[in-house]
Amino acid sequence: MKRNPNWPKRIICLTAETTEMAFALGAGERIVGVSGYSVRPPEARQKEKVAAFTSVRMEKIRELKPDLILGFSDLQKDILRDLVGEGFNVFVTNQRSLAEIGEALIAIGRLIGEASKAEEICKKFYSELEELASSARSRGRRPRVYFEEWDDPLISGISWVSELIEKFGGEDVFKEKSKGKVARERTVASEDVIRANPEVIIASWCGKKVQAEKIRNRPGWEKIEAVRTNQIYEIKSPDILAPGLSLLHGARKLAGILGAGEPVPSAVIEVDD
Repeated sequence: MKRNPNWPKRIICLTAETTEMAFALGAGERIVGVSGYSVRPPEARQKEKVAAFTSVRMEKIRELKPDLILGFSDLQKDILRDLVGEGFNVFVTNQRSLAEIGEALIAIGRLIGEASKAEEICKKFYSELEELASSARSRGRRPRVYFEEWDDPLISGISWVSELIEKFGGEDVFKEKSKGKVARERTVASEDVIRANPEVIIASWCGKKVQAEKIRNRPGWEKIEAVRTNQIYEIKSPDILAPGLSLLHGARKLAGILGAGEPVPSAVIEVDD
């Protein structure tokens, strides 16, 4: 299909999520800058690094002369304001649920002239999630699951993680908390986790490796069934805490942990591809 000359020709992606989406939509040749945290697809690593999550190299961005900058999350509001102030065209999404991930992809697809491709990718994304979930529906008892996004303070899982836990046959012990859009709304006390007595603990500490011993040795946690039976797992944060296409990697691992997909050995403290 012939590309409309008015569609963006020089795109900068400020996050891993937007980078993956733009590449998946076939806009790789038009991408001139990415976040330093972008690792997928591998070609993204060859692009100019222009941003961390909450900071940008403004001089480099000016030099690259983008006609569209894609951002994600309210946490980027300050740098997005500065970029708009510089006169750049900026589009930001703030997805927090499985449905909103698809909506973000569709919006970006339309914006860069790849609406049909976005629809196709969305269909495949949700189809795989449903395939992973299908075996869970035939199971009986649902294990109680505590997902830990951070260790100090304790922060429970965000909404798309909670949705996946429920979809794959688990019971999120802090399901109501997951509706909190900002981290402070999802903090939990150690006593709350002990009281909930999860049978499975899955941790993903953004930017650092999970320390299983630290989890086991928390005061009173020896009473928790997941600790007693050694059902403690890690899913790396880029696979489960980034609401974009990489979430499929985390979804496969989560499904395996909960028995709704390929099985993972019990008490594995890191679940890799």
